[in-house]
Amino acid sequence: MGSSSRCFSFTTWSDRWFRHSFSKSGLKSTTTDLGDGTVMHCWVPKTLKKHKPTLILIHGIGANAMWQWNRFISQFTRHFNVYVPDLVFFGDSTTTRPERSEQFQAKCVMGLLEGHGVSRMSVVGLSYGGFVAYSMAAMFPEKVVKLVVCCAGVCMEDKDMDDGLFQVKSVDEAVSVLLPQTPEMIKELVNLTFFKPIRTLPNWFLNDFIEVMCIEHRQEKKELIQALHKDRNLSNLPKITQPMLIIWGEHDRVFPLELAHRLKRHVGEKAEAELVVIENAGHAINAEKPKELYKNLKSFLIDPFTTSKQENHSNGPKVE
Repeated sequence: MGSSSRCFSFTTWSDRWFRHSFSKSGLKSTTTDLGDGTVMHCWVPKTLKKHKPTLILIHGIGANAMWQWNRFISQFTRHFNVYVPDLVFFGDSTTTRPERSEQFQAKCVMGLLEGHGVSRMSVVGLSYGGFVAYSMAAMFPEKVVKLVVCCAGVCMEDKDMDDGLFQVKSVDEAVSVLLPQTPEMIKELVNLTFFKPIRTLPNWFLNDFIEVMCIEHRQEKKELIQALHKDRNLSNLPKITQPMLIIWGEHDRVFPLELAHRLKRHVGEKAEAELVVIENAGHAINAEKPKELYKNLKSFLIDPFTTSKQENHSNGPKVE
């Protein structure tokens, strides 16, 4: 697609709108050169409010951070100094280094935050971002105060694929679904990630989205997904000690609910882990149930004296 036709791209227009929205919420776009071949892009506060705590929002596999956090950004900037990084190989973040692990991503995020003078923070990670957020809490316990893991199978093991826990039967199949290259594959991804999938997605829009958002760094993103599954064993997963909220969609078919219970058992009593299950929701809880997701994030991060147990009603989240 040439630059002239890009002017008529709905995806490019949406990206510009999200930029405007983030800017209006008090954030600015920055890039940080970590000096090792890695450049990290991040949305950071235009004006730091010293009386406010710091919140890091980490996205999952998808377009870039803006597309996944746009619905929440104006609410969080009222209460926090908010930082929204693009992980390596998403948005404008890149590296020439060969590492592909979530631990490497965690080091990169922490490196860019140190560059901005951030020393203590709460972290929210969505799907793939939850793997990175958990690694940050494990690797930098003196810096991460609270952790929220949303629909992220950090407790999965490589044998789970063979045992039939997942909808996909192999890592290669997971890659083809999570990194769609055709309109049909995007529709399959939507069917997999939503409890009530969107049915009216025209092919012209899907082709536009693929061209603008899904082509760049596909090989590197494939390697990120492969690295998640490689030699994964629960006994090797560190147990964190920070207060943690686990939020999951009841009908998540990317990372089944069993993995949420497994994570809660794994961290045990030390982490004061609370599990909230959002009813009538799949994997894409940020898109499908944004109000319920925000309500639980607010309860854990902002309202320390109110518990999300009060929200345990028939059509809302279940607390376990």
